[in-house]
Amino acid sequence: MQKRKGLRVALAVSALFVISVASGALVPFLGPLFAAQFLLSGSQSMTLGKAIAMGLFVLVAGVVMMMLTSWFGDRPTTFLLLLGLIYFSCFVAQTAGLGGAKIFLLLVVAVMVPLLGILNEELAASILSILVGGVLGGAAVTWLAYLVIPEPHLAEEAVPPTGTAGPDYLRALANAAILLLIVAICLTSHNLTSAVVIPVTVASLLGQIDIGQSGRASIGLMVVNLFGGILASVGYAVLGLRPNLFWMFVIVLVICLVLGGRAAAQSSHAKVYGGALTIFLILFGLGVSPLPGSAAESFSTRILFVMIAIGYTLLMTALLWRPRPATAAMS
Repeated sequence: MQKRKGLRVALAVSALFVISVASGALVPFLGPLFAAQFLLSGSQSMTLGKAIAMGLFVLVAGVVMMMLTSWFGDRPTTFLLLLGLIYFSCFVAQTAGLGGAKIFLLLVVAVMVPLLGILNEELAASILSILVGGVLGGAAVTWLAYLVIPEPHLAEEAVPPTGTAGPDYLRALANAAILLLIVAICLTSHNLTSAVVIPVTVASLLGQIDIGQSGRASIGLMVVNLFGGILASVGYAVLGLRPNLFWMFVIVLVICLVLGGRAAAQSSHAKVYGGALTIFLILFGLGVSPLPGSAAESFSTRILFVMIAIGYTLLMTALLWRPRPATAAMS
């Protein structure tokens, strides 16, 4: 089952990535990123109703975020308080084990819409179509992936039930403060690429880190996520030697097999490799994107942004997260 899931992720993500680039998508990594989230979150294909609901969810979230950005973008204090409340609500649901891929989608929307709306007025008008198109494209390739590599019926029934725990409000508050601070910094940087890479990386990392993990595990998390950035740099260099869609497909396919296969495994490290895949898609997508200003930045600068995001997240979680009581950990 895990091999099938990893192969579906690699094929769907690489195919949609090339299609997005060929069609001139401004943010070509968004659809593949959503497709990876959908495929890694379960072992069953999305129904038509679920895909429509997901598209409407992103559309409504995007409209709300655009309205908030338009109304309060020139009032930083009020705007940041509203963003903090949204981030806090997302992390409350995440710590309770609720929402699944929807929570990550909402965090991406709540990060990208304010940044693109304030830092790049040309993209502000088209951000809704970019987001909804990314969700619907991601859902479409998941269906095709399940058609090409179907999941046996027995495997679908063997999926273990997911239990829910009570929300950790203190951890959610700390996560919201961590993400809000880096978003506030990026909103004043007037650098579109850094504004995209750093907060999305931080949001991804906050879903990977275990509050009780050791220092060695934290270093391992940092190395694996940085590995995703290094693979993006290597892939971009290889693409420079063979700049065509076929080689782009091969590059993304191979790297997605490496990272996506491990992200699909039933292990404690699966989320970390899923985060590394997220970082790879964002960095490699920015390298081939027609976004204004993205082509001028070197990949070393982008990897530096990833390193800053990783170091910032680990430092802030070490300062703000409180360990759970021993009695709770033993129960």
